[in-house]
Amino acid sequence: MLSSKNLWVKARSKKSKKSRVTHSKRPNSAAKKQKLEFKRQATGVAPPPHSLTEEEEFEQTEEGKFSLKNSAQSHSHGVQPLGNLYFSSSPTNSRNTGLGNLQILTDELLLEILAFLSGTQLGVLSTVSKSFYVFCNQEPLWRNLVLDTYQNGFLYKGTWKNTFVSSYKSSFKIVSSGVRVRDFYSDYLFQSWLCANLEMKPEWIERDNIVRRRGISVDEFILSFEEPNKPVLLEGCLEKWPAMEKWDREYLVEVCGDEQFLVGPVQMKLGDYFRYSDQVKEERPLYLFDPKFAEKVPQLGMDYGVPEYFSEDLFSVLGSERPDYRWIIIGPAGSGSSFHIDPNSTSAWNAVVRGSKKWVLFPPDVVPPGVHPSPDGAEVACPVSIIEWFMNFYSATKSWEKRTIECVCKAGEVIFVPNGWWHLVINLEDSVAITQNFASGRNLLNVLDFLKRPNASSLVSGTRDRVNLHDKFRNAIDAALPGTIDDLKVKAEEKEKQAKKVSFWETVTDSKLFILQMYRARARARVMMTDRA
Repeated sequence: MLSSKNLWVKARSKKSKKSRVTHSKRPNSAAKKQKLEFKRQATGVAPPPHSLTEEEEFEQTEEGKFSLKNSAQSHSHGVQPLGNLYFSSSPTNSRNTGLGNLQILTDELLLEILAFLSGTQLGVLSTVSKSFYVFCNQEPLWRNLVLDTYQNGFLYKGTWKNTFVSSYKSSFKIVSSGVRVRDFYSDYLFQSWLCANLEMKPEWIERDNIVRRRGISVDEFILSFEEPNKPVLLEGCLEKWPAMEKWDREYLVEVCGDEQFLVGPVQMKLGDYFRYSDQVKEERPLYLFDPKFAEKVPQLGMDYGVPEYFSEDLFSVLGSERPDYRWIIIGPAGSGSSFHIDPNSTSAWNAVVRGSKKWVLFPPDVVPPGVHPSPDGAEVACPVSIIEWFMNFYSATKSWEKRTIECVCKAGEVIFVPNGWWHLVINLEDSVAITQNFASGRNLLNVLDFLKRPNASSLVSGTRDRVNLHDKFRNAIDAALPGTIDDLKVKAEEKEKQAKKVSFWETVTDSKLFILQMYRARARARVMMTDRA
């Protein structure tokens, strides 16, 4: 298990080589200028005539053009992609000269080492050289310090370093640190800045091939989607929710008051979280994802209801001992969840109250590109940010035989995520949503099988008693719904037998095979007639 302090640097070191941005060849500068899409005025800094700016280093591709957000500014310390070194009048990378003998270390390893230092130690080390200044001022280092030190909340001050310093001693005068270092080249550090400032490309959003339904019956939902384990987007389910009218920012802040919610590894007041989300410009914005919101603020639980399609909730037989199952989700544009499978082999529904979300789903038998689950499924290594996955892997899915299921789920819509499906979600704008995981008669056997795996202690989530959850759940089902599990097993066995029954005609895959089988049948008949004679 990774500690939160080392999560950022270790996550990057696990990703495959394909997820890196490399620039090994000298680009054609004339072509770059013709293809330039970025708005240069967003940087506010005129580039020197001998080099390319960060924005110019990323050019038009076959899939389209990259664009920076309107609010994007140049890298605060002047870090450039390594490819820019080929256009520099200076043959020296100041990254190396400022590190001395430590220049042999990769950027990832160096940051991992620096993650063990305190804020004071980072401050002192940053005065050693310009190179150490750049590394010691990397925002993820200061973000980890804030999250480790101030787990009961913080007031965000525009940057993580400023936040840490002001929280450490409020009397300190915050001075904007924006020293730009010339001739500093690093793909690794630059990519973090790029992912934080890149707009979602239109082709990443426009593919929408999920089945949409409005006003279908519960039986139709079960027969067409839950039973065959297929995603569907349901419209018109939330029209009676009070939350659809009430849940604007002002209402939520007022009704939640001083109550704190889970944001990553820390607890924050909702007003403080909105202050953070309004200012932050980073690769992986913190996500408010709280499983106890209805207990903390009962009014929030009264403002919504479970859609009728998901009313069967078998984990409810456990009462207060059930695993976490419902969450309020709040986040700014760019926040979201990287590829994962929902916990405990449950299915889920996700209802958008405000904003919109881009979904990408893969069926259970297809592991998304760039995602590397461990053999036991306990850990998943993937690109450090959602934008990074889109940059490096999304285009590859277009040619796959088993296509992704994709959609943009907007306010008032609900998506059904079947058990076992890989999915990624990114907020396209400030968003508020409710999600719940559930076990029904259609996936109960899968859930029970999951809970009794040998490594259940590392796989089962949302409960303190991971090892005994299977026995508790099964016993509670047997007590509340006698015979249910046995009946489901009988149906599953009958279904499996039906699947194994294959007729002669189903074995004939083409005309040549058909002719060959007919020839063999006639030959056998002639032999039998000869034997009888």
